[in-house]
Amino acid sequence: MRYYIIAGEASGDLHGSMLIKGIKLHDAAAEIRFWGGDLMKAEAGTPVKHYRELAFMGFLEVVLNIKTVLGNIHFCKRDITVWNPDVIILIDYPGFNFRIAEFAHNAGFKVFYYIAPKVWAWKEGRVKRIKKNVDKLFVIFPFEKEYFKRFGIDAYYVGNPLVDSVAQK
Repeated sequence: MRYYIIAGEASGDLHGSMLIKGIKLHDAAAEIRFWGGDLMKAEAGTPVKHYRELAFMGFLEVVLNIKTVLGNIHFCKRDITVWNPDVIILIDYPGFNFRIAEFAHNAGFKVFYYIAPKVWAWKEGRVKRIKKNVDKLFVIFPFEKEYFKRFGIDAYYVGNPLVDSVAQK
């Protein structure tokens, strides 16, 4: 299968690197194209974009860099279309990934969201976007499975990658 993975920050890079290891264990022929960082690079080669090119924090910084942000979204959509993956896996990073989820869903791609945005903590209205544009939702806190069920979303609890990585050491 062809996997297109998007992680836009350091924590997503860590989770993405462990996800890639898992994918390779279950799909030896996996082709992986990704946006991420050095940890994902160690598992799958050169990223399309490094998360450092995407990291704008706070309202003012986003506004000052809006041309770059919008350019990255446009580039990502075009890259997905050209590469034509079997599935797109979005890792947290909702400001960017919600836009990609909507585009990908409307274009007919399968959209998986790994590590759901913490909509239970704030901006619960974003649940509608998840329900509309995400085919499978993978969560890392046990309570999230029941939380999303309230909205008619089947969420799959996959464990907590940080807890799992500590347990492996």
